[in-house]
Amino acid sequence: MNYSVYRPGAPLSAFVDHLWSLSDVPMHAAECIVPNGTLELVINLDQDEFRIYDRDDPRRCTRRRGAMVSGAYSRPFVIDTRAHASILGVHFKPGGALNFLGAPPGELADAHVELEALWGPQARELRERLCCAADSAIRFRILERALLARCAHDAQLHPCVCVALPAFALGSAVGEIAADAGISPRRLLSLFSREVGLAPKLFMRIQRFQRAFALAQSAAGPVWSKLAADSGYFDQSHMIRDFLEFTGFSPDEVQRRRKPHVKVHHVALL
Repeated sequence: MNYSVYRPGAPLSAFVDHLWSLSDVPMHAAECIVPNGTLELVINLDQDEFRIYDRDDPRRCTRRRGAMVSGAYSRPFVIDTRAHASILGVHFKPGGALNFLGAPPGELADAHVELEALWGPQARELRERLCCAADSAIRFRILERALLARCAHDAQLHPCVCVALPAFALGSAVGEIAADAGISPRRLLSLFSREVGLAPKLFMRIQRFQRAFALAQSAAGPVWSKLAADSGYFDQSHMIRDFLEFTGFSPDEVQRRRKPHVKVHHVALL
């Protein structure tokens, strides 16, 4: 798999975890993308199209132009790996996309939105420039400049959301964080859902699942009961329920589908 990552410096580093480039068409025809708690901007440089399939009904296909944003999602979805021939992406930090898209992440939850609907004609112009670029290093620079130009410095996260993000990632209770911030739990839920794209409890569930998913991917033969405890689950069955909901597979089946050429947050299907 030809996969490269670029981590931008300040000020983008406060909002963007990394930019990435992928060029590889694997043997399997489809991959399941699992929830990860944030938004992704993706650009297909090979075809001006993305095909997204329903995890539970593969006959249902949504088509989007070749530059789109995947909102923070609560369920897995399936992509056609032919899009991997040449693809570029931005992996935002939780809450980081608020500054760039022209719409609050809460309005994009569980949706795939064409970038042109958010950025207007600039989205198509950006894709054309990226398609003409000679290599990934140049594309990263072009994309970095485009993000800097779109960065809305007045669209900062609410201070309570800034406090809540690291606290929720560690499993702190909504009521506890709201009390410390001096606002009601309902107000915190509204702010967090709008600016991050997920309700606090769902965000915490996905963060815990992601800890388990990452540990499983790094282990050759995980002991599931220990991995569940290390990830913050009450017990193994509790973890299994999240794997079934967020991937469609049991932990054992996810391990059986591990392949060397599968991107992080992806599970090979065929």
